[in-house]
Amino acid sequence: MQLPQQAMLRPVKNNPPETNSQRKETRLTNDSLALGSDQDAGNGQRMTSRSVRSFVVRNGRITPAQQRALDELLPVYGLDFQQTLLDLPNVFGREAPLWVETGFGNGDALLSMAQRFPEKDFLGIEVHAPGVGHLLHGIKERQLDNIRVIRHDACEVFEQMLATESVQRALVFFPDPWPKKRHHKRRILQPDFVSAIETALVPKGVLHCATDWQAYAEWILELLQSREQLKNLSTIQQ
Repeated sequence: MQLPQQAMLRPVKNNPPETNSQRKETRLTNDSLALGSDQDAGNGQRMTSRSVRSFVVRNGRITPAQQRALDELLPVYGLDFQQTLLDLPNVFGREAPLWVETGFGNGDALLSMAQRFPEKDFLGIEVHAPGVGHLLHGIKERQLDNIRVIRHDACEVFEQMLATESVQRALVFFPDPWPKKRHHKRRILQPDFVSAIETALVPKGVLHCATDWQAYAEWILELLQSREQLKNLSTIQQ
């Protein structure tokens, strides 16, 4: 029998500590995005098929090092979006617990976690080219082989590429709070996305969310506490 999944929400900025693999937590991501295009300015690739999205692709300024990393390392560590489930042992060359970070920003936290926990595999999901380039450069510099990257809408990745009970921990750190009420529908943590995460998490796995935006923290807490599959592990109560 599958026990209730667990969730934790707390306003922290540090890397997540190692937790008991028998639990499921919750945290937030740095998807600071605005309205506009959902296409990569470089190749015109669409990052989502959804009409309401939590991001637009604003590639911004890319340094020469980031561009080289995208050109040379994305073919090595990157995974194309596909409408079929990932074969994780084939992707990583081994069987290991999988942690997935949605909207990893510049990737520093993801790099630190992968280096600290070499026994785990990490999948980073991010649409912004500079951040992906920064992460790829860091992977090469630290000689890490337990990180893979997908440039696509995280909701669709969870729904179509991650098998049931395949993820030990889902990380959503400091997402864009979309503070205006009319934009709340663009917040990444919505019932459909949380449902996809619940399906992907192993029994007693972790959905770990973190934000430093008080109003957003309260909004997320209300959402997650309404989920029958999740149990709040945080000391924060509504």
